[in-house]
Amino acid sequence: MEDVLYTVSEVAKLIKTNSNYVYELIKKGYLPALKLGSFKIRKSALLEFLEKYEGQDLTDLTNVKELKEVK
Repeated sequence: MEDVLYTVSEVAKLIKTNSNYVYELIKKGYLPALKLGSFKIRKSALLEFLEKYEGQDLTDLTNVKELKEVK
């Protein structure tokens, strides 16, 4: 089984956000990570996160809700 490990900054670039937001996702338990000196995120964990929260508004991590349709 081959799995890729990403750094926080790599994940931030992939999901087009900043590192602080990725740290918040990890801290609040939305995105599983492991610490090997610094935090690392498995590619499979990132893909699961994206699939699980697709269609959700994660702007405020204390109040995650369904996205409203864009008109």
